[in-house]
Amino acid sequence: MEVQLFTSHWSLVARNGQTAISFVFIIGTIMLSIGVAVAVIAISFLNSGYGFQFSNAALAVATAGAEDALMRLARNKDLASTYSVPIGNYSAGVTITQNSPSSGQAKIISNATVFFQQRKIQVVVAVNSSTSEISVLSWQLLTL
Repeated sequence: MEVQLFTSHWSLVARNGQTAISFVFIIGTIMLSIGVAVAVIAISFLNSGYGFQFSNAALAVATAGAEDALMRLARNKDLASTYSVPIGNYSAGVTITQNSPSSGQAKIISNATVFFQQRKIQVVVAVNSSTSEISVLSWQLLTL
């Protein structure tokens, strides 16, 4: 009888150890899952904040490119070209097209990208061929 008690005592001790290690793994897994969830939420909040800032920076660079094109058109009413305007650490790609969308008008498209955030502006101006006066007909942010 004693031998049976002795073996059953060791099997109970072994089972208590298995239970304890299983419990530790379960608690560790739960804590790790909570930590990963908190990290993902924090990163998404940071990315959305930076994305908003980069989006506004891209809009400012594209606007500066469109304003540069207006200044160049004021100096030369027949200008039709594609060029780049450096603005700080970024640049705006500008395209000026004459007689578009109709005769006597010019279309300016300025686009800029700041850290994967892209903005594109389209400006349509009327160009008076006799006085070289330029009038802005429309200024709009294009969807990409």
